[in-house]
Amino acid sequence: MDMIQTADFWLNLIKIIWINIILSGDNAVVIAMAARTLPPKEKKMAIIIGSAVAVVLLVALTIGAAQLMELPYLELVGGALLLWIGVKLLAEEEDGEDDAIQHASLWAAVRTILIADLVMSLDNVIGVAAAAKGSILLLCLGLAVSIPVVVFSSALMINIMNRFPIIITLGAALIGWVAGESMMGDAAIRDFIETMPVLDYAIPAVCALFVVGLGRYLQNKSASHSESEAA
Repeated sequence: MDMIQTADFWLNLIKIIWINIILSGDNAVVIAMAARTLPPKEKKMAIIIGSAVAVVLLVALTIGAAQLMELPYLELVGGALLLWIGVKLLAEEEDGEDDAIQHASLWAAVRTILIADLVMSLDNVIGVAAAAKGSILLLCLGLAVSIPVVVFSSALMINIMNRFPIIITLGAALIGWVAGESMMGDAAIRDFIETMPVLDYAIPAVCALFVVGLGRYLQNKSASHSESEAA
């Protein structure tokens, strides 16, 4: 109780909330992209569940952040998963003409959100862990307060995506960029990456282009297949 009454406690709490608001942007994009084709009721559920999962993962991962970030190949595998998710979400963008495909299941969307949040949270935990300074209470309070922010951001992103479809492509590119950043931070290749600063932007850019390019290719292929079947 004495700790809660100190100025440092409240200052650190504000830091955690602010850091999580900044870092939750990419998570909100994934939640919005995965939930955008669901029926309205299930869309709300996917946003709530996905946002809660993002916060719970941040809590769990931050506790063991230092150990997790030093496991070789963990972020390489995670980045590869994130690339696949970005391609998958973009490839499904124009499948809306088929209601059976458009209204994907709630749990399929939640599964996609869970995998993406797990990968993205690995990069977010360091900043949050530093602000928490070892206090689990401070960590849990700060992230719990951040839940409405993630929920609001996801709902807002869905509305923007529905109004401006180009945002979906930009969102997929963001996922690819984050995947590239995640892979560069892997313990197995970190030292090599640090010797070549140009890779700091080159690899994320290539990953972003890969997601958009392959996603669009699969999207067009699916559209052509549908047209040939209709004919």
